[in-house]
Amino acid sequence: MQAIGFQKSLPINATNSLFSFESSIPVPAKHDLLVEVSAVSVNPVDVGVRKSHSQALKKPKILGWDAVGIVKSIGSAVSLFQTGDRVFYAGSFKRPGSNSQYQLVDERIAAHAPKKLTDAQAAAMPLTALTDWEALFEQLEIQPQKSTNQAAVILIINGAGGVGSIATQLAHQSGLTVIASASRSESIDWTLRHGADLTVNHRNNLVKEVQKLGFATVDYILELNDLDGHWNEMADLIKPGGKIVSITENRQPVDLKKITRKRVKFAWEWMFSKSYYQTADLISQHQILEKIANLLDQKKLQSTLTTELSPINVTNLKKAHQLVESNQMIGKVVVSNHHS
Repeated sequence: MQAIGFQKSLPINATNSLFSFESSIPVPAKHDLLVEVSAVSVNPVDVGVRKSHSQALKKPKILGWDAVGIVKSIGSAVSLFQTGDRVFYAGSFKRPGSNSQYQLVDERIAAHAPKKLTDAQAAAMPLTALTDWEALFEQLEIQPQKSTNQAAVILIINGAGGVGSIATQLAHQSGLTVIASASRSESIDWTLRHGADLTVNHRNNLVKEVQKLGFATVDYILELNDLDGHWNEMADLIKPGGKIVSITENRQPVDLKKITRKRVKFAWEWMFSKSYYQTADLISQHQILEKIANLLDQKKLQSTLTTELSPINVTNLKKAHQLVESNQMIGKVVVSNHHS
């Protein structure tokens, strides 16, 4: 089969930053599905991994996590899917990626793809939707039922990116008042169209921005960009007994003492954690994605696809990496094998 990967960290416009090579089609074992990939999305994690190998790798590494495709064969223990099923998933951090003709994925982290969405619309969703679902409902412990959240306020830092624009929708549906940060007129418009009630500008002081809207503190904070830069503001804005979750790591020590007296809970969210450590609740990702697919089919969630490139080849994957690297992306970029 054809696969696309990298062997050394190079600027994306360098000839071999990503290249095509032949690889053998993998064989499914136990809980594996062998999927013929029809669309993939590019996330910041793709760029991060591509940039993180200064030493040349012995063999090319296939990037790509989000994918949509058709199940071609199944392992002996598979019970959730059959051959011919159309699936979507965000993959594992430890296995070869989705930028290839065929890929193995554990059935317990895959789901039936939404029926009413194109491959590209569906491929935009798994990684970011899982991140948001786990961040909001597992780590922040928000109840998905509206009635319990009427008075609660969440601040989502970086509301227009791939993760932010699903977080705003899920939080809004749960009945929270959603304040999302965005700094450009087009990202502000996008955020308001995707479930934010109010917006603030993260280029200004967030404490002043939120207080200008009439909120002294917020119940929850979802941090999606620049933990170091926003830590002091978050410590000021979170209410006593509130909860903060971050998906981006700190580059310098974070002063947790700033939230001691407020008895604030701080948690990390890493969507790959369950598959990385093969946790007892691994199948929860299958269950979450099945719920996400239903919400998409019922039009209660909108796909965050904004750019589609076709077909899946080196040129288009490089273009997608460039878009993600620009840090100006609104929504998601997908590379698919047929323009819908």
